[in-house]
Amino acid sequence: MFVLITYDIATTDDGGKRRLRKVAKACVNYGQRVQNSVFECSLDAAQCRKLELELEKLIDTDTDSLRFYYLGKSKEAKVKHIGAKAAYDIGGAIII
Repeated sequence: MFVLITYDIATTDDGGKRRLRKVAKACVNYGQRVQNSVFECSLDAAQCRKLELELEKLIDTDTDSLRFYYLGKSKEAKVKHIGAKAAYDIGGAIII
């Protein structure tokens, strides 16, 4: 399934900055950053639940927030991109 993950981490202290780095690193392991705090991920149900639990453990629920948008299997019908940064094909080949 295609999942859009967004987060807002309070960075007013060193703990917040550390949480922000950890959340971003966890998201990078599962998907592609498309904006500063936005990731596109192609996950199966088990991976999605694992990532949700991992991120939930990293944040401070009193000051931070996570949002998961479950867009199903076909993102093309639900995502429109305009502007800079070319659209990323999450299912395509990666050349390193």
